[in-house]
Amino acid sequence: MSKYSVSPEIDRLIGLLAKLPGLGPRSARRAALALLKKPDALMKPLSLALGEAAERITECGTCGNVNSANPCHICAAPNRDKTTICVVQDVSDLWAMERAGAFRGQYHVLGGTLSALDGVRPEDLNIASLIRRAGGEQGDVAEVILAMNATVDGQTTAHYITDHLERTGVTISRLAHGVPVGGELDYLDDGTITAAMKSRRPF
Repeated sequence: MSKYSVSPEIDRLIGLLAKLPGLGPRSARRAALALLKKPDALMKPLSLALGEAAERITECGTCGNVNSANPCHICAAPNRDKTTICVVQDVSDLWAMERAGAFRGQYHVLGGTLSALDGVRPEDLNIASLIRRAGGEQGDVAEVILAMNATVDGQTTAHYITDHLERTGVTISRLAHGVPVGGELDYLDDGTITAAMKSRRPF
């Protein structure tokens, strides 16, 4: 579609939608058209929701989750197990774990994985804050579960964290290898995540 066949406002909408993960130019055009066809049912509520999210959503200063409160509702919940921290790469992985209902402890979102190819270094991730949480003066944390994606970068990150957590004295475990090599938590079904969590073992 030529950019001259639509108005600048529509062209901008398509361009912004195309920047979302999983949406190429063609999918973005279809999504934009669906919004334009139903302005009252879709576009206006979406616009309102985006505005509220941009204004209210923040990053939890404890675990790195995104939420309208800081600390987030998981960190603040009195019925969560404070002695166990599940380390995940991204917020989408945290959501996958919660969706499966396989874990009732605390989380820590790294914000990615170490990658020499992409230039991601330890200081670019939330690793230092994880080590501080695990080795806190109160000694509340007894176990850190490394729920990393079964990719080369995920396992490299897990080994790096393990090396730096050993001096804290906490138990370090990982998800069982029921998580397929090359698999990502966000794409796994709830049963696979639950089985992997239950059969975790020392790292």
